[in-house]
Amino acid sequence: MPITLSLALYGTAWFFIIKALRQRQSRPPAFVFAMICAALISHAIAAYELIITPQGPDFSLFRIAPLFFWVANLLVLVSSLRKPLSSLFVLLLPLNALLLLAALFFSGAPTVIKLSNGMLTHVILSILAYSTLAIAALHALLLAYQNHRLRNRNATGVVRLLPPLQTMESLLFELVWVGLILLTAAIVPGILFVDDMLAQHLAHKTVFSVLSWITFAILLWGRYKLGWRGNIAVRWTLTGFAFLLLAYFGSKFVLEVLIS
Repeated sequence: MPITLSLALYGTAWFFIIKALRQRQSRPPAFVFAMICAALISHAIAAYELIITPQGPDFSLFRIAPLFFWVANLLVLVSSLRKPLSSLFVLLLPLNALLLLAALFFSGAPTVIKLSNGMLTHVILSILAYSTLAIAALHALLLAYQNHRLRNRNATGVVRLLPPLQTMESLLFELVWVGLILLTAAIVPGILFVDDMLAQHLAHKTVFSVLSWITFAILLWGRYKLGWRGNIAVRWTLTGFAFLLLAYFGSKFVLEVLIS
């Protein structure tokens, strides 16, 4: 079963990544990246089988969540070929495992909703935006950990293998920029092609998405006008991503789990 294979491959890759970090290697061995590639193929098949049902596409919470993190995995894997981002897999792979397990046990019967081309565009762009900003949030957590250890003059363990603090901050803002552009592109068709926002229970989702957009926009403004960095950047990144989680996963959890 693709989900089971993905779990096994992600778990094994995570073990070797942790082992490489403990041995103070700057990056995991090549076979670990090959293992993640194999896991991504299996993960993609699993996501396809969860979303594309005989009744039609199902974008319910537990079926679509693995797709978000498949995109996040792919982005980190490609980016780590030219930038020092492979340490993000320490946090990313366990989250993948949790979401795949949740999909395995809680996906339930398909809930099919027919989408227009405009709304399908909105969904695809949303997946790309959420995945990119999820990576930014994970990167912010690593940055906060690195900053804390450096302030306490305890630059040992994982911190010694991370890029310099300035490089980590630059990578964070690059991720936020890309995520904000994708989020903007996702929000516009979402607003244009929704017929009745209240009837479709989309008002709260739109509000939280816009709050997330405003938060990330203020962060970038603060970066270039006020020189924000360090813990300020971390807090604003995590706040913006929290709004995004409430916009999509929070709304779906309430509608599909609590009041279904």
